[in-house]
Amino acid sequence: MKRFYKTASSAPRDGAFAILLDGRPVKTPMGASLTLPTAALAEAIAAEWAGQGEEIDLRAMPLTGLANTALDHVRPDSAVIARLETYAGHDLTCYRSGEPAELARREAAAWDPPLLWARTHYGLDLATTVGVGSVEQPAASLARLREHLSRRDEFALTGLVAAAGILKSVVLALSLADGKLSAAEAHAAAHVDEDFQAERWGWDAEAADRLKQLHAELDAAERFLTLARLP
Repeated sequence: MKRFYKTASSAPRDGAFAILLDGRPVKTPMGASLTLPTAALAEAIAAEWAGQGEEIDLRAMPLTGLANTALDHVRPDSAVIARLETYAGHDLTCYRSGEPAELARREAAAWDPPLLWARTHYGLDLATTVGVGSVEQPAASLARLREHLSRRDEFALTGLVAAAGILKSVVLALSLADGKLSAAEAHAAAHVDEDFQAERWGWDAEAADRLKQLHAELDAAERFLTLARLP
């Protein structure tokens, strides 16, 4: 799509913050007004629009994409909570390698602290297992997770589900959202196994590119969560 505007800005509107192109409000793909909960997020999204060249590249506008998703598809009572519960039911941090011993040690070092934090902070008491067999998570823990998620707005839920999809872990996504882990730390924790194998056998170029892209997407999710957070 060719760029059709000269200026991009943000402005207060009806208790939120709108994105304006040449003074006209932007709509989401579903026709909703692109309005944001904080001035910081609105300014960052306006900067994405302002930074476009002659052609608009939506891939270079991750915050805009997440905001569109929040406004068009996510609500606190929507299926996104069920999706996050599914991630928790099969959380990466709960599936451990029995061997080699060094890999098991690294997994424990990366995953035990976030699991303990989630248990203490949210009552999310998840069972762990060794090997590929599935482990059933306590219904009471998943119910507490649903209750907590229902209190988050559509912007927080959008950032959480984006992070959980990248990390394959609600535990790590919550740690990121609450500032317990940075995007770099969460990314490293989610890819302990890949890093360990790469140390032994070397990196495959395609796999390295994939992880680089996932890291960039996680950086965007972290920034979205931070900028959308109300005071």
